[in-house]
Amino acid sequence: MSVKDMVIVVAVIFCATIAQGRWFPMFRGGRCLCIGPGAKAVKVADIEKASIIYPSNNCDKTEVIVTLKEHKGQRCLNPRSKQAKLIIKKLERKNFLKYQNV
Repeated sequence: MSVKDMVIVVAVIFCATIAQGRWFPMFRGGRCLCIGPGAKAVKVADIEKASIIYPSNNCDKTEVIVTLKEHKGQRCLNPRSKQAKLIIKKLERKNFLKYQNV
């Protein structure tokens, strides 16, 4: 491969990298598990497990994900909704008490 060919390959890769960051914002902001704002609430009786994913390098927003009973899947809650705020508060308190007892 000649030097000219190498320069062309490097230029194409460089241009593709710039275009990807500019025209495809999903690569810039990272990968969030929840797409869209999320549900306001789900039936409390259907919740098997809840988890909070805090902002990180992969996603710049807080995500509240609930796993539903009877293999009904997972749902994302809007972290600003009343139910999500209660779940966040309860899980943070549970984790705080768990580390206090250790």
